[in-house]
Amino acid sequence: MPMPEFKRLVDKVKKEIHEIGQEKLKQMQQSGEDFVLIDVREKDDSAQGMIPGAVPIPRGVLELNIDQVTTDKDKKIVCYCGGGSRSALAAYMLQRMGFRNVMSLMGGYRGWKDFSGK
Repeated sequence: MPMPEFKRLVDKVKKEIHEIGQEKLKQMQQSGEDFVLIDVREKDDSAQGMIPGAVPIPRGVLELNIDQVTTDKDKKIVCYCGGGSRSALAAYMLQRMGFRNVMSLMGGYRGWKDFSGK
């Protein structure tokens, strides 16, 4: 179980980032919107399944390797993890690096699987 400090940190960060739901992501994909989808989970997690079109960049190296997918500070970026906490932290850090159009997927991959299974 995560430490209470982690939950407080994530709750604080979520007030400073933009989160989108599963339906919005699906809409962005279906409309052919130009954006980068980044799976910030660890390789073991990503190997068990990813959202179609996602690029795997683990949270621990995201800031170092973001230039492998974009250097455009205005590019739309959607981050996701397992449940939405790590992606919120990832989105926050990318914003701190100057990226202006970063989003975090609420519910993460688990939420996506539940939504897509409907």
